[in-house]
Amino acid sequence: MIDEREIIRRRDMRDVFTFTIDPADAKDFDDAISFVEVKDDRDHEITGSRDHEKLFQIGVHIADVSHYVKPGTKIDEDAYKRGTSTYLVDRVIPMLPEELCNDLCSLKPGEDKLCMSVVFLVDADARVLKYKICRTVIRSDARLNYDEVQDLITQKASVLGPSSETNDFSTPLEEAVWTLHALAEKLRAERLANGALAIEQDEMRFRLDEHYHPTDIYFESPNEAHHLVEEFMLLANRTVAKAVGSGRPFVYRVHDLPDNEKLDDLKKFKKRMGSRIPQQTIDLLTIRAQAKAVYSTYNIGHYGLAFSHYTHFTSPIRRYPDLMVHRLVEKYILTGKPCSLTRAELEEKCEHCSACEQEAAQAERDSVKLFQTMWMADHIGEILPGHITGVTDFGLFVQLDDSRCEGLVHISKVGFPGETWKYDEKNYRLICAENGITHTLGDAVRVKVVKTDVNRSQIDFELV
Repeated sequence: MIDEREIIRRRDMRDVFTFTIDPADAKDFDDAISFVEVKDDRDHEITGSRDHEKLFQIGVHIADVSHYVKPGTKIDEDAYKRGTSTYLVDRVIPMLPEELCNDLCSLKPGEDKLCMSVVFLVDADARVLKYKICRTVIRSDARLNYDEVQDLITQKASVLGPSSETNDFSTPLEEAVWTLHALAEKLRAERLANGALAIEQDEMRFRLDEHYHPTDIYFESPNEAHHLVEEFMLLANRTVAKAVGSGRPFVYRVHDLPDNEKLDDLKKFKKRMGSRIPQQTIDLLTIRAQAKAVYSTYNIGHYGLAFSHYTHFTSPIRRYPDLMVHRLVEKYILTGKPCSLTRAELEEKCEHCSACEQEAAQAERDSVKLFQTMWMADHIGEILPGHITGVTDFGLFVQLDDSRCEGLVHISKVGFPGETWKYDEKNYRLICAENGITHTLGDAVRVKVVKTDVNRSQIDFELV
């Protein structure tokens, strides 16, 4: 039970239609969205409308972990040490105890929950007229997964058509999802028009048997439901970063400019290869040219999102920087108190969290590679189609087309015995010194699965 005195101190939004959207197998729900069309702006705290203009009050509600996890406590120290939750193929290593992340803080439907919220007044063109950052108490009306939301979007689109403007909604949920989808598409279009990168990658997933052995590999692609959630989370993160302003120590999520030399090599490669180079290869090289996004008190903007101000505010259950941001928002915006940490101390914490993030990401990649190797162990001797995804002086990395498992064709298995292969780094290829034959990044090939080493997570191919 939540202390009634705490509810009184907060903005009560339990009567506003609110729901969560997460993966079907999610156990913690750290963000929710509320939606209501503003019929009479005099009845709402956030105003600023023009006559006869359709307006919407949209709330991005984030679990108020900072209410439960206080600085200096053992739970806080352990969360800081982990820095982030780690999502392996067969398990999750949570940043916080499960009693907090899966129960007390989780925004479950039908339960009163404490949140840190950004509530927007938005017009039909997705322009933010006003916003308020505040502590709230909410009660989620529904727990949805991405497939359910996508079905609602698809069904409505098939009935209305892409350009139809109608208010014929059968339920509040349908109205909320369709309207939020339309607004999110406008936010996304504006972001891309401003120069944001538009590279999206499928997520590899595994089905496991009772012994945790992979029985199937499948892929989840970002869809309109993912874009809906993403755009409003981005809007909340950007709004909080801008609201803090400059001159005060703060935790920004920054992304530096890409490597110009790598971009130049990519341009030359695209020009030389023309239409022969697959789009997935272009995307791969574009990603490799990017700097890594990190946390810092020095705001240099976020290149990939094309934002001048950006932070991480929306996932304090699984990211410690978000928890730090919540605490700073309370001081700077809600109470007006100064930060108790110096910029140097805060920067040290940012560096630690960036390092933890990289370690977790590497562990997640290693986990995927392990289960790929286990999967390929059942396919020794098979000949399968793939594409070259990496070229080195010791061989070719090939990703299979169907399973997208990646393995190595060692340089000794390239070509015929006695041939000499030279590594052309600038043009991403191996060249045979004897006959000029090349193997280039993006080339379609057929390979035979010859060996797997589960202990080392290694898959060996040979060219057919």
